Amino acid sequence: MPRLSYFSCALKEPPNQKGRVEKKREQKATSVTREKIQEHITDQNPKFHITEDPKGKKENLLLNSERPTRILRKTSHSQGEDQTLGKTTGPPTIKLSEKHEGTRTIFKKFIEMKWPLDIRPLNKSLVKDNRWKETDVAQETRRSFLQEFCKKYGGVSRPQSHLFHMVSRIYVEDKHKILYCEVPKAGCSNWKRILMVLSGLASSAYNISHDAVHYGKHLKKLDSFDLKGIYTRLNTYTKAVFVRDPMERLVSAFRDKFEHPNSYYHPVFGKAIIKKYRPNACEEALNNGSGVKFKEFVHYLLDSHRPVGMDIHWEKVSKLCYPCLINYDFVGKFETLEEDANYFLQLVGAPKELKFPNFKDRHSSDERTNTQVVRQYLKDLTRTERQLIYDFYYLDYLMFNYTTPFL
Repeated sequence: MPRLSYFSCALKEPPNQKGRVEKKREQKATSVTREKIQEHITDQNPKFHITEDPKGKKENLLLNSERPTRILRKTSHSQGEDQTLGKTTGPPTIKLSEKHEGTRTIFKKFIEMKWPLDIRPLNKSLVKDNRWKETDVAQETRRSFLQEFCKKYGGVSRPQSHLFHMVSRIYVEDKHKILYCEVPKAGCSNWKRILMVLSGLASSAYNISHDAVHYGKHLKKLDSFDLKGIYTRLNTYTKAVFVRDPMERLVSAFRDKFEHPNSYYHPVFGKAIIKKYRPNACEEALNNGSGVKFKEFVHYLLDSHRPVGMDIHWEKVSKLCYPCLINYDFVGKFETLEEDANYFLQLVGAPKELKFPNFKDRHSSDERTNTQVVRQYLKDLTRTERQLIYDFYYLDYLMFNYTTPFL
């Protein structure tokens, strides 16, 4: 019997019930209640994210720098954990290796502080050019929309997961006081290049290789600081997040990781996906994990008992950056990436000559993932499968005011 996870149920429906069952499924998938949204926003239990294994890659080191490290003791496990990660998650009472004077007081402040943090007006004193007027209007609209959404549906007094997990995807640039939350497949590689230039690690964003960006470990993350350092930066630095249409981001991740040779995603994810979701798979495919089809990838994504854990490249933004618990000062979108990014650089006082790079980080000969490309991939999916993808990402759709043109 074909192993198609819970999608196999759809194939077994009697003909006389198919229309009625399909209608009920669609109604269920599109039914977004306040309680359901609150459940997802407040469901901040730490989970592991499997990231591409840098082993076997030679670091292209720009500078021989090291960032502070912290040892956390693992106290619990969850499905899909990545045992190779250096940082682990646990309850707020987790023991920290460093003994910083006053840490207990600072930690108490975090427990008692009002969440989410109040949004602050953007400091626009450094912006002199009138050309940013439309970009500024769009930015204020996004900020207000997200803030109102979180006020309406958040319903939390404080976060349920511990702070180090919440800020583990946030990069720090101290010179210009920037906090950037990394969302893969939304311009993050070039953003890291910009942060490296701003911090003085490189003279140009165009001279930094992919490996130096992702494996060089030149940039600091917010969870590398002690509690006082985290608290101070969250309350005084300019916090930015850049997002992308969830369906487009998903297709982009699939194309990047499964349609090109990859020494990590094929053997780790590809083999497991083919084994579970492809009936009568050939031995070669089972051995090397290459050739995963988009439909199989979708089955894996939507399977509550997926054979391997989630990955940051297709994890929800709501679980990467916690936008209803950490109020971001700037909400950029991949769809207007260059304009938004260059406006942000003006806001933080970056050098005038520094511009956001527009080159494609990898697979430069491939067409960029856009609406037309996404439609081609969705042709192989049923309407129910497309609806279930939306249901999986619906919080990201709602938070960042994306429409659903692919349903």
